[in-house]
Amino acid sequence: MASEQTVAGTATSQVLKRLKGKRVLITGTTGFLGKVVLEKLIRAVPEIGGVYLLIRGNRKFSDARNRFLEEIATSSVFDRVRESDPELFESFLTEKLHCITGEVTEPAFGLGQDAFQKLAGDLDAVINSAASVNFQEALDQALTINTLCLDNIAELARLNAGLAVLQVSTCYVNGMNSGQVAEAIIKPARKSIPQSEQGYYKVEALIADLQSKIESERSRYDGKALEKRLVELGLREARRYGWSDTYTFTKWLGEQLLLKALQGRSLTIVRPSIIESALEEPDSGWIEGVKVADAIILAYAREKVSLFPGNRAGVIDVIPVDLVANAIILALSEAVAEPQAQRIYQCSSGSSNPITIGEFIDHLMAEAKANYAAYDHLFYRKPSKPFVAVNRTVFDLVVSGARLPLSFTNGVLRRLGSRSDLKWLRNLETTQSLATIFGFYTAPDYIFCNDQLLALAKRSGEVDQSLFPVDARAIDWELYLRKIHLAGLNRYALKPRKAKRVKTRQHTRRAA
Repeated sequence: MASEQTVAGTATSQVLKRLKGKRVLITGTTGFLGKVVLEKLIRAVPEIGGVYLLIRGNRKFSDARNRFLEEIATSSVFDRVRESDPELFESFLTEKLHCITGEVTEPAFGLGQDAFQKLAGDLDAVINSAASVNFQEALDQALTINTLCLDNIAELARLNAGLAVLQVSTCYVNGMNSGQVAEAIIKPARKSIPQSEQGYYKVEALIADLQSKIESERSRYDGKALEKRLVELGLREARRYGWSDTYTFTKWLGEQLLLKALQGRSLTIVRPSIIESALEEPDSGWIEGVKVADAIILAYAREKVSLFPGNRAGVIDVIPVDLVANAIILALSEAVAEPQAQRIYQCSSGSSNPITIGEFIDHLMAEAKANYAAYDHLFYRKPSKPFVAVNRTVFDLVVSGARLPLSFTNGVLRRLGSRSDLKWLRNLETTQSLATIFGFYTAPDYIFCNDQLLALAKRSGEVDQSLFPVDARAIDWELYLRKIHLAGLNRYALKPRKAKRVKTRQHTRRAA
């Protein structure tokens, strides 16, 4: 690896040097992480040669450029650069940002072969962050976006032998394996799948089998019934092979396809853990939408959930989005400078700065009790109940024991003319639904290691460690959870409470 350059005795950035003049395609910039990566490139790597965004049209905007300007460029993620250096922001959008109307799941991105080939020749690297992160996605849709579309990414690389490919995956391709999880190819936890001498798993037969099962369901069902069947099929197949949900299963399959297709070529896989609000950039607490842990926090704040399956001693692996974006940019700079290699990096906190489920809950509960009024979009009133994590067996016993009498009472009220379900029953159903989706993540028995990512940061030098920090040891968990994350949720992710409509009686005076 090249040594760090110095100018007049002052260290300079290897990342900025390596990415100067480079042209990078990014998919998935309509998503949370994609926006943060783009913002950091604009603000911190202004001498990059160009950024190409693959954006599909939608009902409102058929053209990628128009959709970008109206739906992405207006995001609060760009407030910092827009306010601190408006000239830079505008000139970057005008001169260096290229919007391509296309679809990552279609052959040649739907561009036609000539345009696709030209695009490949124009690029130095591609960051693929497009994904469906729905844990209970219909299997056909999850396969399309998380697995099969990677053939199109690989085809782009075949047309340009020097193209550096960076695939954004997830630490949770680990599935149901336990223990220390290295930055390496993951073995299925349950059903055996043939493995190649190069290390990747031969998944073509498995994918063909899944597609056959999808077609079988399509031949017998349609509409909502078909969608339900395909969701159930995805969960069933994922768990059969050793994954908790369809999302992580199909992301693992995608990794195997790329590892095979790009043998001998440049491929970097970056696996984040649970991505949450920004630690510092572009603004402390910046977040878009409600993420994994936030769905449970929100349900508690709205007094829908107070009991949840979880292991208080287990390490929950949360990582701020800006550290993930920095990891992607660090890895990208390495890939364009040293191609023809396959690398895997995990962006996580569990091995270097662990926080347990119990500590996570306690910090949030302490803040909720002490300062709930400061988070008016999150808490409508002071929480009156504790949030309790119990083991799955106890949780299932409590829920099943409560459901029968509540369902019976609700049925009686319905027969007596009540038009609404019991609030307690609705809350119980919310708890069960969240537990089904997220319960696996709150009872962890694995630790994600990121030694290789930290080694990459160290090799990059002190300047880049400062410009593009990735080390989770910088996180003060109490400060982050109590003051940064909750404030970010309240400010960026949640809307003000709707005012209740007051019904008034209209009195009319009777004519004499």
